[in-house]
Amino acid sequence: MRKHRQAPSSTPAVKLTPTFDSTFPLPSWSLASCSVADTECLGAMIGNGVQGGEVFALYGEVGTGKTALVRGIATGLGAAPRSVSSPTFVLIHEYRGRLPLAHADLYRLESVQTVPHLGLEEYFDGRTIVAVEWAERAMSELPIDRVEIRFAHRSETERTIILTATGPYSHQALTNIFDRDSSSATQGIITSLPKSS
Repeated sequence: MRKHRQAPSSTPAVKLTPTFDSTFPLPSWSLASCSVADTECLGAMIGNGVQGGEVFALYGEVGTGKTALVRGIATGLGAAPRSVSSPTFVLIHEYRGRLPLAHADLYRLESVQTVPHLGLEEYFDGRTIVAVEWAERAMSELPIDRVEIRFAHRSETERTIILTATGPYSHQALTNIFDRDSSSATQGIITSLPKSS
């Protein structure tokens, strides 16, 4: 199991470029994260830019940065980021900030048949920001229009992160988030990946 190690860095900054894959017509943003701080910075951008009701479905192996991203989202929302961890016995944690954040980690879920009994749909209220780790275990319970975030190892310390909008609301949400943070102050540590050919 590879760990997403903390690399020394200056103030985290982000540069994102939308990419379009002709075999997958949904708009996607691809980037590389070089450290936990970069991933948390991306999460903070998301937390700063959400309007309410966004659902983030997180996919990736253990140690790719899913919880770090949620910690950053909490930071951007003004919630206490130190309290964000992978839920152990309670599968859904709630955090209070500018908007409420529900963080579900389905890694320890014993059976996908129990997902409908978790009450996840109660958080799809148009106000709460919902982040679901191991989202593939809850596909039938998630809204069709959501942001899918896929994490993959590039190297021991680098991660590829691909954010995909699956509908008009999630597309507008990502556009708002990344347009908001496209200033020169957000250029640098996270670099955009080349477009798919």
